[in-house]
Amino acid sequence: SELTELLGWASVINMGYLMFVTIMLAIMGDTITSIHSKIFKIDAKGLKVKYFDFLSNFKVISIVFALVPYLALKIMGY
Repeated sequence: SELTELLGWASVINMGYLMFVTIMLAIMGDTITSIHSKIFKIDAKGLKVKYFDFLSNFKVISIVFALVPYLALKIMGY
């Protein structure tokens, strides 16, 4: 039951972070892109692709390693 609780909270935190970053990029995308392009010397178009890659990879990893095991343990009754 402790592992189930851990995975449940990990899922909540991961999905919360994913929503936060997505909202921040939607609201303040130009500002964030400007800052990151200056820091990392990447053009804005390439940076937006990297943001999308990061968000999609983070979502898949969160689902596979936190949400699915949590749901499996809940189904099993642990």
